[in-house]
Amino acid sequence: MSRRRFEELVGDALDLVPKEFAAAMDNVVVLVEDRDPEQPSLLGLYHGIALTERTSTYGGVLPDRITIYREAILDICETEDDVVEEVAITVVHEIAHHFGIDDARLHELGWG
Repeated sequence: MSRRRFEELVGDALDLVPKEFAAAMDNVVVLVEDRDPEQPSLLGLYHGIALTERTSTYGGVLPDRITIYREAILDICETEDDVVEEVAITVVHEIAHHFGIDDARLHELGWG
């Protein structure tokens, strides 16, 4: 799958986020990279300060980053439909971290 098509799927997954959640996202960017160099099988990563942890001193910082790892996702998917589903799951999972939801709770909710 081309990088361009994969990026379109990430955009489509972002479009699925309910408007109230999308509006509440603050100071965060979503990026597509091939792989995480330290954990090559990692599908996505949130790096930043979750909304639930921000205090009144939060400000003047670079945006939080959600990175979706293209090659790692393609490695575990057999069809384009599989990629569509995994991208959506990964995007939602990482956005949840932005809102302060940890991995244990995401697994309980079926977004592990």
